Amino acid sequence: MKTENEYFDVVIVGSGLSGIGAACHLSMHCPDHRYIILEARESIGGTWDLFRYPGVRSDSDMHTLGYDFRPWDGSKTIADGSSIREYLLETASEFGVEQCVRYNRKLKSADWSRENSCWHLEIEDTVNKKSLRVSTNFLHMCAGYYDSEAAHQPDFPSMKQFKGVFINPQFWPEKLDYAGKKVVVIGSGATAVTIVPAMAETAQHVTMLQRSPGYFLSWPSQDQFTSILKMIMPLKWAHSVTRLRYILFQETLYKVTRIAPAFIKKRLISRVRKSLGPGFDVDRHFTPDYNPWDQRLCLVPDDDFFAAIRSKKATVITDDIERFTDAGILLKSGAIIDADIVVSATGLKLIVLGGVKFSIDRNPVDLSKSWSYKGLMVTGVPNMVSTFGYVNASWTLRSDITAKWVCRVLNHMTLTKTTSVVPSLPAELKQMKSRPWIADFPAGYINRVMHLFPKQGFVEPWVNSQDFRRDKKMFNEPLETDDSLTFT
Repeated sequence: MKTENEYFDVVIVGSGLSGIGAACHLSMHCPDHRYIILEARESIGGTWDLFRYPGVRSDSDMHTLGYDFRPWDGSKTIADGSSIREYLLETASEFGVEQCVRYNRKLKSADWSRENSCWHLEIEDTVNKKSLRVSTNFLHMCAGYYDSEAAHQPDFPSMKQFKGVFINPQFWPEKLDYAGKKVVVIGSGATAVTIVPAMAETAQHVTMLQRSPGYFLSWPSQDQFTSILKMIMPLKWAHSVTRLRYILFQETLYKVTRIAPAFIKKRLISRVRKSLGPGFDVDRHFTPDYNPWDQRLCLVPDDDFFAAIRSKKATVITDDIERFTDAGILLKSGAIIDADIVVSATGLKLIVLGGVKFSIDRNPVDLSKSWSYKGLMVTGVPNMVSTFGYVNASWTLRSDITAKWVCRVLNHMTLTKTTSVVPSLPAELKQMKSRPWIADFPAGYINRVMHLFPKQGFVEPWVNSQDFRRDKKMFNEPLETDDSLTFT
């Protein structure tokens, strides 16, 4: 079987938002480093190329979801999926990233050789079903956090009895015709809240079936304040002010929910009552039994979700599924929902570091036994950085500062003529109490896999803080005086 035996200074895994950003930063700050991007699919764009369900859009503002080095200049603050995909393609083209992407290349395993100071990568050519080999000094994992090949799918009773169409948003059929059809969307998260108003435009009726309510935050899709800024000050200044404004808003909202959850809960539910108007059972269908930001808030641009409900084109039902029937769903309450199409928007299936098997000198690495260094490296594993964004703010805020940190490390290694960097827990912290890698966020999709992730501690740099300004300060600390990193 033919194999490739190429060597690159850096290999980036994944060509989504994080991978493209990482490559752009390399081009700007480490132009002498040769890199490639391994992309398991046939196109770049990651989430924004994979997800094609009706209404797909950002659930974060684009001024922070866009890159800091290439500000979002679209008309909408809450943008549709195709616009975001176009933004990523334009960014990749501008920085010459596309020519460095190897498509249909899925990284299966990575073995670090201490003798050679490099990673030996086993890669699957997903088209020709060949095993390929590439070596690199530095591995930057930007594969995202969910399994792109499988979704989280509960095994509902009697699912096979249903005679209609059953689909998962992650694998949306390209030519699905739902005009005039009765649709049930199972779930109450961001995906469901996006799909419901989009399908309600042409479907006969859409029912959102939820086990329990979630929190909603209505927000205008176009920001008039930003539009005014662009008219009265230089564009670069307007972008900077707007980005800072949204960063501070996200941070303040999250921190206030931790300090005064009852106050924020009351405010959010009050806004829902105002959006729906009289005659709706807000207590039953829109009042969660948990605090805000124990799970992500669902963003509702221009009140579209509530408008669909007010128009009677969509309905929310809070109940449990007893079983599927030939023509719909029987609920625990005894009620029956007729359906031609059932959309199972039940969440993502998380995966640790793209499901790659890591080893050092052929000895397997158990990441769950490792400690997280700044949320981007793990103890005992050299020259490997993983990008994971925020659960309480825009993903890109963290991916940008992670990519910058990687470039600083690479340039430091060049300057000091070192080829390896590895985090090590100091002796005095060996008995440190551990926390889950993502703490204080008890969402189901997170809790299902947290036992597989590295541990975090309570003192820097052994924390994954989920706090952008704290991270930015921590990431900018001098490498020369960081006793937790060993360069050799």
